[in-house]
Amino acid sequence: MKKEIIAAVVLAGGSGTRLGTSCKKQYVSLNGKPMIYYALKAFQESSVDRMILVSNEPEYCRTEIIDKYRFHKTTDIVPGGAERYDSVYAGLLAAKGCEYVLVHDGARPLVSAETIEASIEAVRRHPACVTGVPAKDTIKIVGEENFAESTPDRTKLWQIQTPQAFSYPLLMKAYHTVLNEQPKGITDDAMIIEYGRYAKIKIIPGSYKNIKITTPEDLIIAEAFLREAGRK
Repeated sequence: MKKEIIAAVVLAGGSGTRLGTSCKKQYVSLNGKPMIYYALKAFQESSVDRMILVSNEPEYCRTEIIDKYRFHKTTDIVPGGAERYDSVYAGLLAAKGCEYVLVHDGARPLVSAETIEASIEAVRRHPACVTGVPAKDTIKIVGEENFAESTPDRTKLWQIQTPQAFSYPLLMKAYHTVLNEQPKGITDDAMIIEYGRYAKIKIIPGSYKNIKITTPEDLIIAEAFLREAGRK
């Protein structure tokens, strides 16, 4: 019986402008290692078969990250594109032949093995799955001049994270539609599926620790979580 292949596309993009650093944020030092190291390590130690890193600095990534830390599941390093979905699509092309694919933002270094494995198990039952956590705060819809217009029911609001897991053929079909039509405002891969109404999106519980590093405050929080994990 043919073994199903599970691939992970890890995005190492982002300028780091809001982070206020001189280098791109995926290479910012986090507890002594490049930020992207932690996400790659999590996938390396998971049941994922292949990893595709999307980066415009392939030589640096190969020598200073992939080879240095022996992330041998990384089969390809491919350049990204102008938009996020262009970068993901480049990674998907390199993942050809897999049955399932997980897409992850390298700016989420605290992804856990439990979250990755839960995503893999879920996508075997549902063709489109994303991780998320219930919103803790009250959310306001804000209009012109920053006046609040409405308050949605918080019990129905989730903060969406990565990884996001999909049937590979389904995601590729949805991507072809988006790349042909070039819609605006696509910010994650679930929206690619939603745009063409290809499948319902199954939300699975993520972790409040799986934060996205965007501002200097996020770095402080991530370092605190890593110290806590080290003590345990």
